[in-house]
Amino acid sequence: MTDETIDYEEELEKESKKEKKGKHHKKMQNMISAIILLAGLFIGSLFVDTAQFFKGNGFSTKNLSKSDIFEANNKTWVAYSEPAVVAQIINDDSCEKCDVSEAVVWLRRVLPTVSTQKIAYDSKEGKQLIDKYQIKTLPAFVFDGDIVKTDFYSQAQVLFEQKDSNYVLKTQELGLPAGKYLALPQMNEGDAVSGSAEAKVKVFIFSDYQCPYCKLLFTTLRTLMTQYKDTVLFDYKHLPLDFHPQAGPAALAAACAQEQGKFWEYSDKLYATQAEWTNTKDTVKFKDYARLMGLNAATFNKCLDDKKYQSKIDADKSEGASFGISGTPALFINDDFQTGAISVDQLKASIEAQLNPGSQNTTQPSNNQPQSTPAPVQGQ
Repeated sequence: MTDETIDYEEELEKESKKEKKGKHHKKMQNMISAIILLAGLFIGSLFVDTAQFFKGNGFSTKNLSKSDIFEANNKTWVAYSEPAVVAQIINDDSCEKCDVSEAVVWLRRVLPTVSTQKIAYDSKEGKQLIDKYQIKTLPAFVFDGDIVKTDFYSQAQVLFEQKDSNYVLKTQELGLPAGKYLALPQMNEGDAVSGSAEAKVKVFIFSDYQCPYCKLLFTTLRTLMTQYKDTVLFDYKHLPLDFHPQAGPAALAAACAQEQGKFWEYSDKLYATQAEWTNTKDTVKFKDYARLMGLNAATFNKCLDDKKYQSKIDADKSEGASFGISGTPALFINDDFQTGAISVDQLKASIEAQLNPGSQNTTQPSNNQPQSTPAPVQGQ
């Protein structure tokens, strides 16, 4: 072996030792860094616990787990077993009737773990939510899925409508009136109408034949139909309430009369004889009225027995529900929503205000909100 080869092997051995030493040094540095980091975390935790011990205001997880209530910075913090819930409030800040401040105060009382997020209805996010959940009134409250884990939901489940993984609060059923309508009822195929579809003012009536307040309102409507036959469209929509057992059959009977061109006349008869058929348990009276009015009895009876127009009545009920209507009578005069047995003068004032929006009328109720006439309790 030459001297040159020996020198080369020695150099390799030296390089190998240097490399091992470097790796060892780096490993030691990493270990020291880890020890410093862990020590820092420990000291920080110890410092908080020590501060808690001396000052009573530490925030370590260990200390927080020992109490359901503690004070800090002049505030009292309370622990809850329920999850945090996010509520998105879609609203229009320029709408005075859309103020939710009182509603939010109430909401935080019944659901203290709620966190609210205000979303402008005309923002990109607001428009997406309105479209996705088919929101028709403002303000609107959309809760995340954790709402189902709360006591509030378990006690008030009927006030929520599930939409995908979220839940929309039925504000009108809760008693929070609509401040602004983003959509209005439409004239649908099969609706009973009086007047021109091109009329400037459209009146949509949601009514129940067994409701005594609806009887009063219908008399008012029939008077105004004659006065405004060329300038106002009147559209009748069925909303038979569940606790009125004969309201559904009566609505079916009216639809069968409509098939023979006698809807309004047959409705006059139903409301005029309301006390006569309300406590019956069959459809005999409805068939008698059709026969006495000169309708084709065989056609009418088959229509009624087959419940031919049940899908139409169900569609009207769904449309009413989409606007939060749960009691009758309820009606829209364009975007002016009103409830209860409105007098001829009141309804006429509302129609005139819509026909002549520039005119001053102190008796005209404000738009976009249920008016001063109290709605009957669930149509009774």
